[in-house]
Amino acid sequence: MTQQRFSVSEAAKRIRAGEQPGAALGLSPAQVQAFAALGFTVYQQGRLQDAEVMFRGVVALDNKNYLGYAGLGAIAMATNPPDLDTAYANLSKAVELNPNDATVQANLGEVLLKQGKLEEAKGHLEKAFQLDPGHNDPGANRARAIIVGLDMIIKEVQKRAEPAQRAKAS
Repeated sequence: MTQQRFSVSEAAKRIRAGEQPGAALGLSPAQVQAFAALGFTVYQQGRLQDAEVMFRGVVALDNKNYLGYAGLGAIAMATNPPDLDTAYANLSKAVELNPNDATVQANLGEVLLKQGKLEEAKGHLEKAFQLDPGHNDPGANRARAIIVGLDMIIKEVQKRAEPAQRAKAS
């Protein structure tokens, strides 16, 4: 692969014309994807600050690359305490750019659930299930586990409320 030579003013002109900065700087979509993949590797190692830098770089290079936003959303969820507003903003953008990623749908559903937006959460969690009929996606499987856990809690609350309801009825 030959390296492209261009001036800063040429790159700035291309960016002003609407070209993504990464492309204007001579990066291929595969190279930007490689930055996103590296960001996820660093995230999985627990190096959240380094991963955040990588994902911010991905978004800066290509603001239509959903993986950058998905990564920033995952990092916001992983902080202690989670930054749910930032997670929501980034994951919503990721879903807007690619509604067919089961993990991103599951992550957005989890954020909405933590924000108490149950109906919205349900839609994204169900979408995650639909996108993963073979139960292979870890994010969708996590969403399934959340739903099973919530269902168990609801049944237990109902069971405990029955004696009180019977006493009121008498």
